[in-house]
Amino acid sequence: MKFSAPLLALLGSATVSLQAQANTLVLECQQLLDVESGKMLTAQQVLVEDERIKAVGKSVEAPADAQRLQLETCLPGLMDMHVHLDGQSAPNSYIKQFQLNAADYALSSAYYAGITLRAGFTTVRSLGDGYNSSVALRNSINSGQTIGPRIFTSAAGIGTTGGHADPTNGYRADLMGDPGPVDGVINSPEDARKAVRQRYKEGADWIKITATGGVLSLAKNGQNPQFMTDELEALVAAANDYGLPVAAHAHGKEGMKRAVLAGVTSIEHGTWMDDEVIKLMKQKGTWYVPTITAGKFVAEKAAIDGYFPEVVRPKAAAVGPLIQETFARAYKGGVKIAFGTDMGVGPHGENAREFVYMVEAGMPALEAIRSATLYSAEMLQQTENIGSISAGKYADIIAVSGNPLDDVKLLSDVKFVMKGGQVIPLD
Repeated sequence: MKFSAPLLALLGSATVSLQAQANTLVLECQQLLDVESGKMLTAQQVLVEDERIKAVGKSVEAPADAQRLQLETCLPGLMDMHVHLDGQSAPNSYIKQFQLNAADYALSSAYYAGITLRAGFTTVRSLGDGYNSSVALRNSINSGQTIGPRIFTSAAGIGTTGGHADPTNGYRADLMGDPGPVDGVINSPEDARKAVRQRYKEGADWIKITATGGVLSLAKNGQNPQFMTDELEALVAAANDYGLPVAAHAHGKEGMKRAVLAGVTSIEHGTWMDDEVIKLMKQKGTWYVPTITAGKFVAEKAAIDGYFPEVVRPKAAAVGPLIQETFARAYKGGVKIAFGTDMGVGPHGENAREFVYMVEAGMPALEAIRSATLYSAEMLQQTENIGSISAGKYADIIAVSGNPLDDVKLLSDVKFVMKGGQVIPLD
């Protein structure tokens, strides 16, 4: 890939202003993946004006002084629909909640957001954090103060007392207290409505619920249903009133069924999904976000003495190996799939590993890439803005060397990132 001298100087600066670059750029792509048609097009130009794509074609009309960048293989910016930007798994993760302040989480979020963007992921959905760090980060990125991906966030997750999203699980008795809807813990339809409204008040774009037990929470059961039907119906109804889609963490079958029937937009993880759940999700149009990478990661770490608390270790060992197989059945069964990794469980910046696992499980590379572009944009209800390299959409564009349709591993080595018309330094 070749850059003009002025642009090389710009990319070499460690203090690039988000407003400092030229308003018009022409990307000259040796080949360009049109995810809408599924075709790899040769010798394409992309005209970028300010933050959006103005034109795409063999030759585009541009001002004589427009910067021109020569790239190899251009693709739409990738999207990860399940991340946690405010931390990253480590053997000391559980003690950190007693050591870190809100400011620490906010700074970590900004750091991991930068890593994620430089890995080629220009849009993410953040599903659960502390101190509303992802809301503040989203706002800072949108205002141009911070470099990071476009964020759609649920803020704190919503669970039940002792459930996967109860922030006091594992605390000693005098520290547990009795967290309520403001903290994301509900025990009735009335609590459910208040918790949703609290997330709306705090600026969330989505609602995240924990419909079953989870792997990394300090609780014994990783798959039991954790909401009653009337609570789920109240959560979804309130979310619908406020225009907030609902994502449901779910490992066990019964919790998935209840969540799907209640009308959630997406199921996350879906470990023990069976043919009945697959059929139900197809009927209801429910999206599936697999997070195979997280399953692989926790299974690997469960084999290491002392990495996880003992109550977590058997859950990680049991759940981890199953998710890739579940994904394969869901794909073959025709469930709508959006790309997601659960990074924060695994290392930020390694999001593209998920593509490899998806292809290993039988999904063609093109469909895997579409899951992180077209399909994720559809789930976010943002198809007019993102998801493909098309005139009128945000100029979220990445480039790699070679053809990722032949070798999807190439997406782990991104050579160029543009988000909203801004070239992102990768060093």
